[in-house]
Amino acid sequence: MHFMVRPEGWHVSFLEPDLKTSLPRKFIFQDSAKVVEMAMRGGADRTSADKQAIEYAITNGRGSVWLNLTAEQYAKLRKSGLGQR
Repeated sequence: MHFMVRPEGWHVSFLEPDLKTSLPRKFIFQDSAKVVEMAMRGGADRTSADKQAIEYAITNGRGSVWLNLTAEQYAKLRKSGLGQR
């Protein structure tokens, strides 16, 4: 999961495991807390160091995290669309 703040909000996108192919599902959040929540739901915050890395990236306005998705979560990200929250 990659995220970056832009004037219209936090843009969140995803890559396939090959780290080259973008998944079609993208999100724009108005609040960085939603980015953190999505990372948590994806299992990116397993340790306190992981949580600190996410917060550091939010502070810097962009970052990436590895997600540990279920098959159902991965299938949802493979569906096209832009979600705004």
